[in-house]
Amino acid sequence: MAMALRPIDNALPTTPERPKKQTKVPVSIQKQPEFGVNDENQAPLPAATIDATIDYISSENLKPISDPDFKILSLNEGLDSKDWVKVCESLNNVRRFALYHSALLFPTLEKVMVVMVKAMKNPRSALCKTSIMASFDIFKAFGDSLFDSATSAAFDQLLLQLLLKASQDKRFVCEEADRTLNTMVQSLTPLPLLQKLRAYASHANPRVRAKAAVSVSACVSKMGLEGMKDYGLVSLVKMAADLLNDRLPEAREAARGIVLSVYNAYTENEEEKQEIWLNFCQSNLTPIHAQSMVKITSSQ
Repeated sequence: MAMALRPIDNALPTTPERPKKQTKVPVSIQKQPEFGVNDENQAPLPAATIDATIDYISSENLKPISDPDFKILSLNEGLDSKDWVKVCESLNNVRRFALYHSALLFPTLEKVMVVMVKAMKNPRSALCKTSIMASFDIFKAFGDSLFDSATSAAFDQLLLQLLLKASQDKRFVCEEADRTLNTMVQSLTPLPLLQKLRAYASHANPRVRAKAAVSVSACVSKMGLEGMKDYGLVSLVKMAADLLNDRLPEAREAARGIVLSVYNAYTENEEEKQEIWLNFCQSNLTPIHAQSMVKITSSQ
């Protein structure tokens, strides 16, 4: 007959299992991007239907501001708005101030240019293009004043953004940026502008490099021999020599323009133009680069 097992009093007590903690799963809350924030790791949000209502007003159709002394006081408030539509409206007011009341705008020009740079970085094309159009009017209105120490740093950032926008695939933004860069070259003294463009002619981005080369070529075409000497004739031809081997045809064509401008200025009063030019190139460039320079000028 089987005997019932008796409990052993001195046995170790069994430890009851502790309830398992539930793993907390963090819930990410997607925030709506504010004006000026462009997260490159996320696809841009679809443009709101109001994009279609933004008017791109040509400079010729902009009107003076009524009571500008009062309106200038609220300009910065509009530019700082979180509402991108209000920022567009304020940028159009910036354009009106630049064209008709530039003296009132100048004291706050640096702040305005910082906002314009921020707007160009925004994924909304309407905001970006309006800012580019504002740049166009500011170049025409203020010209060499943009080289002043108070605005020089902001101008550097603006220039970079214009080169970037001229390099992108959105055609209507790209064309507006090209037009603005051309106006910049026509409105500003070539030598100080060339000094600012120099770094971008060797930019890592080939499209930016090509757009910078086009502006450099346009600057050089406006300069006489003395202006070229002030910048450095050798520096100019070395820059052109590097660009002649660029990946993009636009950069190579701009380089040829630089070479021809320097050649025409350097040999203007010389009878033996090709011989003088050959000696200059051979003295300052590698043999292969010198040969390229002479080939360009001998075919014109």
